[in-house]
Amino acid sequence: MNCYRIFKPKSKGTFIQRTEELNTLLTDYLKAEEAEHRHLQYAKIFLSDAQNQYQQLVESDLYQNHLSAKAVTVVEQPPLDGSKISVLTKTTDGPDDFVFQSLRLSEDEVKGQSSYLQTMLLFNKYLNSIKNSGMTMGENLVRTWIYVADIDVNYSGVVRARNDIFARYGLTADTHFVASTGIGGYSATRHATVAMDFLSYPAVKEDDKKYLKALDHLNPTHEYGVAFERGTRVGINDGQRFFISGTASIDKHGDVLYLGDVGRQTARLLENINALLNDGGASIGDVDYFIVYLRDLSDFPTVSAYMIERFPKTPFIIVEAKVCRPQWLIEMECTATI
Repeated sequence: MNCYRIFKPKSKGTFIQRTEELNTLLTDYLKAEEAEHRHLQYAKIFLSDAQNQYQQLVESDLYQNHLSAKAVTVVEQPPLDGSKISVLTKTTDGPDDFVFQSLRLSEDEVKGQSSYLQTMLLFNKYLNSIKNSGMTMGENLVRTWIYVADIDVNYSGVVRARNDIFARYGLTADTHFVASTGIGGYSATRHATVAMDFLSYPAVKEDDKKYLKALDHLNPTHEYGVAFERGTRVGINDGQRFFISGTASIDKHGDVLYLGDVGRQTARLLENINALLNDGGASIGDVDYFIVYLRDLSDFPTVSAYMIERFPKTPFIIVEAKVCRPQWLIEMECTATI
């Protein structure tokens, strides 16, 4: 059994004071989880200001006591509830059956490099890391997250690099791509324009996967020149896990719906997510958690109220992160389990 929680400090003090509060909360929570024979497997940390907070984070009791030895990613995507730092956790009573890699570039590596070249460097880091593992990108890589600084300017280079690397290794519209979120975000490397996370399953075979489609709701991504799957269902340990890519208010022709109306865009993207889940035999009621990306922080009250009313028992976090098309005011991703 997998359990997901999102932790947000209530304190309005310094960043360190907020990490201390989270350390206490996580200590108590993990003790309770251990009593149920579940252990911490994965955490995603959202920061409001990576340049000032990252070093304090890695030196904190929160990180040293609970996170440093786990699969962890850190990204600057400010939580819009004003918490400065929030943490998504996954605990499980199952095996650690995946490989999660949070890959970042150093200042030396990014010097003078375009977003295209930085993306190629990160994919090559991943490929080198699995070279002697028996895994391949085509079979075992299930999901990526691509965080793009100043996404309105740098996203086109990321798209070209991903298209090129996938074509080189035989991932095409006729075979398959990989579930992914390409979204605004920053790492602690000041001049980096791209950072990436990779999720691989060493034991997964191609027959264990289904690439989710909802052609009456969303068109295939390759029709507008990008290379990712809308979602992937993976059969693992007698269950099915669904990885839904970043999804927005789009129709079956690839056109943006409800320009300027964040409420209607929210409803439509959730309809799209439900249609994708339906293709794999699940529904939106099976979602484990949502990550909600907002382009304009002033839309937070509207979206937060909507999510609380519609999903009162499903963890979600709303962060500030620009979506790859300026007309999209909101994007969401999620996982689901049946």
